[in-house]
Amino acid sequence: MTTNAGIARRKISPFWGVELTGWGYYLNRTWLDVHDDLNATSLVVENDNQTIAIVSVDLMVISSEFTLTVRQQISAATGIPLQNILVSCTHTHNAPASEGLRGVGDVDPVYEAWAAREAATSAILAWQNREAVTISAAASTVSGVTFNRTRDNGPVDEIATSLRVDRIDQSPLAIVVGFQAHPTVTTVLRPRSVSRDAPGQICDLIETAHPGCMAIYIQGACGDVNFLREFATLERHEEPGQIVAEAVLKSLETAERLDTSIMAANVATAIVPTRRWTQEEIAGDQEEARRRLEQHDISGWRETIGRAMTNRPDDMVARHGGDEWKAVEAMCRFNVEWTELMELDLNERPETLSTEIQALRIGDFGIVTNSSEFFTTLALDVRARSPLPFLTLSCYSNGRIGYMPDAHDVERKTYAAYQSPKYCNQFPFTKDSGPAMVNAMVDRLQSVCSK
Repeated sequence: MTTNAGIARRKISPFWGVELTGWGYYLNRTWLDVHDDLNATSLVVENDNQTIAIVSVDLMVISSEFTLTVRQQISAATGIPLQNILVSCTHTHNAPASEGLRGVGDVDPVYEAWAAREAATSAILAWQNREAVTISAAASTVSGVTFNRTRDNGPVDEIATSLRVDRIDQSPLAIVVGFQAHPTVTTVLRPRSVSRDAPGQICDLIETAHPGCMAIYIQGACGDVNFLREFATLERHEEPGQIVAEAVLKSLETAERLDTSIMAANVATAIVPTRRWTQEEIAGDQEEARRRLEQHDISGWRETIGRAMTNRPDDMVARHGGDEWKAVEAMCRFNVEWTELMELDLNERPETLSTEIQALRIGDFGIVTNSSEFFTTLALDVRARSPLPFLTLSCYSNGRIGYMPDAHDVERKTYAAYQSPKYCNQFPFTKDSGPAMVNAMVDRLQSVCSK
């Protein structure tokens, strides 16, 4: 059976005046310079029976509407079924978003539409560039570069899974890397620079090692995991990317050849439980915000709105130029806005959330997706139950539903569990939400393995 593949890339750095997303409330973080260009990179793989497209965009988050637009444009030009097209983002915080997160970066609709069209173009060009290939997979353990930011000595997923696509002459055409780590190293150093952050550096190093190859980064379950904070210095900021890239390149030297006669894709909707905000929760946020705004009150804010709205309250002050009142004012403005919006239909919304789960399979290699900032304990459960030996978890994919915390964080009402739903205009998840998502992901993996 013949296997063909093609890869292509388009630059998607934003127009002047477009905001970068995800670093604080009402910062008006329009970019000042382009440190390194954002990309949309696509890989198309086909055998005699199936065609799969993997689209990775260097954006902070993407919406389900953005995903549908990209899929429809690709499918119209190539005939690839919509369910066979994965659209994922690297989650760099030095990029715009395709869907607004209230208060943390406005969306430019012109840029959003253009970026979607360029993302689709990259996949269409990849499809046009198909050539005969062989495909292999590898996995490596990358230790000592990440930490769990929600609990001391908490779990991290150290597995970097890679897919290598070789031309007939055995030179690499494409390499796909899946790994877990919040890409905010560049954000700390250059908050107003356009950048792909560590995912871009990893891809650049792989491409330097293999001239003529393009690399794609798939963001894993990094909802509670960052690169070590010690890397966020001018002297050490390149280290995490170098460590991950070196581990991937080493593992690919002994990659396992895949049976590419086996390819499958499947999509389903997961129904995830949530809980309705209480009147007391809404009133509490609204009353405190209005009182502080009226009285210009900054007393004790770190223990109330600061604890709920940010992982590190003093960082929020620094991001507002050291002005404590500006930081408090921004958080109060947010609380007034989200509570007024939620009150419009609080009692009419269902206490569930529908979200897409997708699974792709090439031989013993699989990708399973969700649209959340997935927590590690949940990801490790998916890994343990996966029927495939090589598995990439593609989070931040095909839509955006905010953080998916585990029971530990739900019970403690942490930032991920309690604040994220507010800027995503959602109800909070429950301790049963994560397991429901895990089960849905495992179901999709089993589905593509039963074909």
